[in-house]
Amino acid sequence: MTDQEFEVVRKILQERSGIVLEPGKEYLVETRLVPLARQLNLQSIGELIAQLRFQSGNGLQRQIVEAMVTTESSFFRDHHPFEALRKVVIPDLIIRRRAERSLSIWCAACSTGQEPYSVALLIREQFPELNGWKVSLLATDLSRQVLDRAREGQFNQIEVNRGLSAALLVKYFDQHGTHWQLKPAIRAMVEFQEINLTQAWPALRAMDLVLIRNVMIYFDVETKKAILNRLQRVLRPDSYLLLGGAETTFGLSDSYVRTEPIKAGLYQLVSKAD
Repeated sequence: MTDQEFEVVRKILQERSGIVLEPGKEYLVETRLVPLARQLNLQSIGELIAQLRFQSGNGLQRQIVEAMVTTESSFFRDHHPFEALRKVVIPDLIIRRRAERSLSIWCAACSTGQEPYSVALLIREQFPELNGWKVSLLATDLSRQVLDRAREGQFNQIEVNRGLSAALLVKYFDQHGTHWQLKPAIRAMVEFQEINLTQAWPALRAMDLVLIRNVMIYFDVETKKAILNRLQRVLRPDSYLLLGGAETTFGLSDSYVRTEPIKAGLYQLVSKAD
């Protein structure tokens, strides 16, 4: 792959997803795009890039971005955030929303669905008092391919072994050969929608909790600031924001305060954008 070809991929990725691809990541481009080139019956990444000149629309660019974005996920990933949800966040929101009996949660950059389904399992397993409430659980990603997988709620043995207890697996999944599928009642709890965080957002309901974990580490500073500012318009004044362990609002926004009951990357909104 030439420097020019790498630059084309880098530019497409940043413009369409906000992800900054640093120099020295040529190996990553080759690892991700060679299979896409073969899938399209092309001999090399060079031929793949050349096809961009001859195709109208953004179809090939979308395929390149979807091949490049990281789709790493697991059930109850990193443990501590879900302990914070179980012990602090959801109990507090139940008290605050008791009169309206409504709870809205958004899992952004949800990948293949393990995170929103983990939230759904947590609610079903730990909070029976939410039965009868209107609980809206929105899960979004920029990749149509991973959203299609997420909607199926079907995972292989390696995927269910990562984070799921045997008890939850047996109780909430049906086995189909070498794969396990979440029961319809759990899948029905999650609404999946395509949203690119770095582009225009559709109208969203006011959220009580937003999980946007392990994605902003890939963005530049200005993109991070813009997303945190947008989130202020989505979050309710006493709501919660859950970031990844390596992510922070420090130096990016003064509108959030960190609350660290369980080392979870948890923030609360302290001021709304005008």
